[in-house]
Amino acid sequence: MSAADLLSPRRWLHFWMRHPMLATGLSLVLAMSTAALLAPWIAPHDPTALDLTAILQPPSSAHPLGTDALGRDVLSRMLHGARVSLWVGFVSVGISVAIGLALGLAAGYFGGLADELIMRCVDIMLCFPSFFLILAVIAFLEPSLLNIMAVIGLTSWMGVARLVRAETLSLRERDFIAAARLAGAGPVRILSLHVLPNAVAPVLVSATLGVAGAILTESALSFLGLGVQPPMPSWGNMLLEGKDVLEIAPWLSVFPGCAILLTVLGYNLLGESLRDLLDPRLKR
Repeated sequence: MSAADLLSPRRWLHFWMRHPMLATGLSLVLAMSTAALLAPWIAPHDPTALDLTAILQPPSSAHPLGTDALGRDVLSRMLHGARVSLWVGFVSVGISVAIGLALGLAAGYFGGLADELIMRCVDIMLCFPSFFLILAVIAFLEPSLLNIMAVIGLTSWMGVARLVRAETLSLRERDFIAAARLAGAGPVRILSLHVLPNAVAPVLVSATLGVAGAILTESALSFLGLGVQPPMPSWGNMLLEGKDVLEIAPWLSVFPGCAILLTVLGYNLLGESLRDLLDPRLKR
């Protein structure tokens, strides 16, 4: 089957009718990701260029989404802000998944003291509200994109660790794991070749939902002035800039807010759909 057949409108419509939630989420995610990747080429203006003759202009042909209080083009800033939000989402989730996988596999496979130590660390971390924990850590660090990604990733691995531990506890008692032990395979080989591939489905769902959570967290931090710092655009600091002129320039808050809403909705729909598809217990 050719690529043209796979991308044909008829086949896409059939897929949409069979899996409407998955298709909607995938469409939103692909649209936002494509816009972020192509931002340097499709943005009509420099996102940081000031134009004091075009302050707070409403949407027009020259500025499709209007301008802000410094005359900067809102569309260009939103496109470049998408790069920041998605970069934070993917990197922070990558950090949390890596930590959660390693600790969850170790806790579930080895059990005993290792399991107790790891799970008590998970319990301690879960005692603190995650957002306030992030705020506390950020308060002692310089607000920067790298620090935000690291802090979000280092404070959100607990759910992945618990998921992977539960899957590992179930898998280590299976016959194929016992056969691998009898064949002389070591723990590292068993975990990497036999346990991990069978435990990856819930991790994929958790990671997809985690991207949405990371984007929301970064937006909230930037809105509070603790995240991405101007003049670098992000959807959160664009909302911060728009709140003071909400009555006279609502487009400064409406468009970034809609971008956050659609992106988070897309990842949530995609994650829920993947869970339904990958979990055999949910199939009807």
